[in-house]
This record gives sequence, C-alpha cells and structure tokens, in this order.
Amino acid sequence: MITRLVSEKQVWAWLGEVTDPEIPVISVVDLGIVRAVAWEGATCKVTITPTYSGCPAMQVIADAVRDALKAKGIGNVEIVNQLSPAWTTDWMSEAGKVALAAYGIAPPAQKVIDISGLHAGVKRGAAPILIVTCPNCGSRHTELTSQFGSTPCKALYKCLDCREPFDYFKCH
Repeated sequence: MITRLVSEKQVWAWLGEVTDPEIPVISVVDLGIVRAVAWEGATCKVTITPTYSGCPAMQVIADAVRDALKAKGIGNVEIVNQLSPAWTTDWMSEAGKVALAAYGIAPPAQKVIDISGLHAGVKRGAAPILIVTCPNCGSRHTELTSQFGSTPCKALYKCLDCREPFDYFKCH
C-alpha cells in the first residue's frame, strides 16, 4: 500500500491506462468518463460519468478503475458516479478520437453545440446532412444505414466508395 499520497496528476496517468470495456483501444480518460480525481485524507476519490444514463458498462468501469489504482498501491479508492452534467462527446480527447478512427469507428463529426453544420449540405427545406468520414478509407462519401449501431451510443454507416460498413460514435 502507498503510505504517502501520490499526485493527482500521477493518478490521472494511471487511469489513462484503463481501457473502456466496450472499446478497448480508448481509455476511460480519453473517452471523458473520468471527471475528477481528488484526495480526501487517505482516500482517492474518482468521479466518473456514464456515456448515457443506464450504461451497463459503468460497474465494469468502476471496478477496473478501483482495481487499477489498487494495483498501483492505493488502498482506499472511492468511486463517485456523477450524472450531471450529462456526459458529452465533446469531453473526448483528440487522442481518443484518433484511436477510435484507427480502430474502425468514426469519431463524432461535430461538437454537441456546433452551429457550423446547420447550413452545410442543406437544400431549401431539408434537414442538415451530417458528413461522416469513413474510418477505413477516409472517404466522405458515406451514408447512414441505421441510427442504431453495435451499442446505443453508435449509429451504423456505410462507405459508398470502399463499400465497408462502420460504426459512427454519435455526437451527444
């Protein structure tokens, strides 16, 4: 067990090694699930926020965070689940988005509050068209197949150039 407190920066670095159970190429830090790290006495308090309310992976993530820190010698770990403010894809790191694309999942194509796409590709009276880049070939010639992908936070797209289907991590 650690007899002295390590820095919060060190704890963040260790948590950066904990991968998401559904997408093992991205850490819970790069995904933006870890919201805060703080010491309260000899207890390391880690605040996490689910990617959506009722996310079934949150207990697995909490256990993985606790286990990772205990493996580093931190005996007292408290996990705090924070629902507000709600998680947003804006909290993902750029490194996390790159890792998603390399894994074959298109990262969010815009910010949650981003008005720049409101007029892009819009015909009079039509809804805005979201341009999603294919993570396999880089083409922007893609189309939505289904609003529902392999998990609730993803949609299914297909590339019209390489013809490959792929998940798109929905902006929310």
